[in-house]
Amino acid sequence: MMTKQKLADLQAEGQKHIADAREIAEKHPDLDLSEWPEDQRDAYNEHMAKAGEVVPRLKVARHDLEIIDQARALADEIGIPPVDGDGDLKWMSMDGGGGGRTQRKSLGRTVVESLEFKQMLAPYTHDGQISIPKGTHVNSAPIQVKALLTGLSRTSGGAFLTPDRTDIIEMLGRAPLVLDQLISIRTTASDVVEFVQETSHTNAAAVVAEATSSASPTSGAGAGPLVPAPGGGYKPEGAWAFVVKQANVKTLAEWVPITKRALADVGQLEGLINDELQKDLAEIEEQQILNGDGTGENFTGITVTSGIQTQAFATDIFTSIRKGITKLRTVGRVNPSAIVLNPADSETVDLTKDLQGRYYYGGPQALGQKTLWGLPVVESEFQALHTATVADFSKAVCWDREQTTVTMTDSHADFFVRNLVAILAEERMAFGVVRPLAFCIVTLQ
Repeated sequence: MMTKQKLADLQAEGQKHIADAREIAEKHPDLDLSEWPEDQRDAYNEHMAKAGEVVPRLKVARHDLEIIDQARALADEIGIPPVDGDGDLKWMSMDGGGGGRTQRKSLGRTVVESLEFKQMLAPYTHDGQISIPKGTHVNSAPIQVKALLTGLSRTSGGAFLTPDRTDIIEMLGRAPLVLDQLISIRTTASDVVEFVQETSHTNAAAVVAEATSSASPTSGAGAGPLVPAPGGGYKPEGAWAFVVKQANVKTLAEWVPITKRALADVGQLEGLINDELQKDLAEIEEQQILNGDGTGENFTGITVTSGIQTQAFATDIFTSIRKGITKLRTVGRVNPSAIVLNPADSETVDLTKDLQGRYYYGGPQALGQKTLWGLPVVESEFQALHTATVADFSKAVCWDREQTTVTMTDSHADFFVRNLVAILAEERMAFGVVRPLAFCIVTLQ
């Protein structure tokens, strides 16, 4: 085992080689090493090489001494039981009386005297001295010791460990939200929003001949409408009909409990909860916009709005969607802006191949926005499987009454006496489809 005396001997050996090399160099202060006599140059190089060999040995020696000092400090902390004159452990009473006696060893003594510990050091023991090269990995077999300190238990060795607390908090994944980028967003200062829908439109426009008579129209039989006189040049009358629709402001909300200690000790937790609550509201908002059933406090979503168009399955996905686009342009009188698909149906589109096994849409190497019939395709997990919503999504409007707010209070239930805080996020909004015919639900199977 390395001692302080052996460390001093190594240091003296290194210093001697350095001194000898310096003595040779001082004989030739004005010459380069290459100009020295050969014998003195060789002697100088030899002393410098031997001095260099001492350096790693010194590092190993210092490392060994550090281990010894640490072990002694641990032994002092644990405590070594008294020994008798023969160097054996004394017998100590474990019950405080004169009854049965048990031999008691310190934990450190138990470990270093174990067979497993000795077998571990055997490869590094030579002539009764132990030297472990720096960087060597040593490992012993498990040492069976009662009440062994463990790093996993907070009541044992783990009590001395300080966990390395990072700032990483990995939340569960979320569904991508797309509808808020497609629909129209407006604001309102009321709890009820009204909008006007045209229900019918009679286009009576026609080419009108020049009047050839000044005769006035005549009354029909009874109280019937006026009958235009022949040659009077009368213009045809069209007809429009409207209805007033209402969308009520709804409240979307969620709250979670948290302890005051957690809120105070982990500053980022507050922001994290705020963000997560807001994302929860955004998810339910998209779900309601697309599929709200209109009952109770639910939105009347796009798919259940009265008057929207439908397209039955025809041949395949592509044909069905194209027929839906035609309905939107000829009946709804709109240019659709996007196609919303369930991710599983979008995958079916991506993997479709022609008769030669070639992907229709570029396969894995396809770049950029995926389109069908010139319209962008977006995926939403809230879109029903095997259906597609094709539409001019600007004809769906969300009115913000109160954007997302977060409040905290300890006044909920018995939270005050339990040091708990309720964190509440809520938003208020109304939603309506202002032109139902601008939407078409396409069945894909």
